[in-house]
Amino acid sequence: MAELLFPDQARAKILSYCRMQVREKVPLEQARGRILAQPIRADRDIPPADRSTMDGYAVRAEDLGSVPCELKLIGEVTAGSAARPRVAPGTCVRILTGANIPPGADAVAIVESTSEMGAGSIRFHASVRPGENVLPRASIARKGQILLDKGTRLDAPQIALCAVVGADPVPVIRRPRVGVVCTGEELVDGSAKPVAAHIQRDANGPALRAALESTETAECRILGIVGDRLPALRQRIARALSTCDVVLVSGGVSAGKYDLVPQALKDLGCRKIFHGVKVKPGKPLLFAQGPRRQLVFGLPGNPMSVLTGFHEFVAPALRKMTGCAECGPRRERIRLAAAVSNFSGRIYFAPVKLEPRGDERPLFAVPLASRGSADVLAGAQCNGVVVLADQREYAADEWVEYHPWSR
Repeated sequence: MAELLFPDQARAKILSYCRMQVREKVPLEQARGRILAQPIRADRDIPPADRSTMDGYAVRAEDLGSVPCELKLIGEVTAGSAARPRVAPGTCVRILTGANIPPGADAVAIVESTSEMGAGSIRFHASVRPGENVLPRASIARKGQILLDKGTRLDAPQIALCAVVGADPVPVIRRPRVGVVCTGEELVDGSAKPVAAHIQRDANGPALRAALESTETAECRILGIVGDRLPALRQRIARALSTCDVVLVSGGVSAGKYDLVPQALKDLGCRKIFHGVKVKPGKPLLFAQGPRRQLVFGLPGNPMSVLTGFHEFVAPALRKMTGCAECGPRRERIRLAAAVSNFSGRIYFAPVKLEPRGDERPLFAVPLASRGSADVLAGAQCNGVVVLADQREYAADEWVEYHPWSR
């Protein structure tokens, strides 16, 4: 194995090979989590007319200069109504929230400050200023104004805005197709019953599917389990390369007799970019480029290595391919709840869970007692990792870098 790359070097290399996916349009009902492929502009003024922000009466403010006073009620305007009764001196119009201000009126008196007197007369007990309780035309946005920038991730508020301006379907970056191949002669599907102690249920396929779905950046295709035999491995990876933009292969990338993934990739015309990162867990990480410029990741086979490699290296690539403005892992600062050491000779992505400590409001990172990268119980408690770059003991209460594994 060649000289190991530091994680930031490996990530930079990976990102340099990422290509933005093509644009597509999707219905707004399918747009949550997608990334805008172009800016969204206002198709008309917002609001397109002066509108009432309250239930009450549309009036001329000068008619309420001396209160109490009475005005003649000449009509009603509701939200969505095309009615436009003109408010002349001495008159008023009943108006509902969201309705267009009728011509002649310049304010809305709230219904709570009025009394109906009968015979079409309304008594006003409080004066109003011009413009009071009125949302002016184009006060939110003008026609043609950019409302959402290219690269914006769409969630409920952004989808609401797209709906208001008629951006349905909405232009987004296509999500890359990601194929997942899990290797290992010892593996069976998670629903199977192992018949002997040397047989294991596959954890990596379900874990990678869930991790991919949580990023909302990819279409996941699970291509099943394949044993440690070169012909079968070549055939399964070739199938992934033929249908996917990104291929994730778990297991078979270390230096053992049956670690055949590097040879299979070479046989299939994939070009190795690097093999090995100075990290714990996940040192044997392999990154290659397929014959059609697909991205290929060989992830070490233990579940914690798989998930660490995914969050640190695969997820940033997927984010770049889908147009996210921020590609790298989220970096936060957090305090350790207990001492933890790193004397591995590598950068240690130490698994932690977040917990409050006593009455203190900030969360602390609790290092998880792990029996190695195969410890799925520790993994099930993990909220993310702290980055321990120095070879030393880190003290309780020390501030460290934290990479969360969920939003």
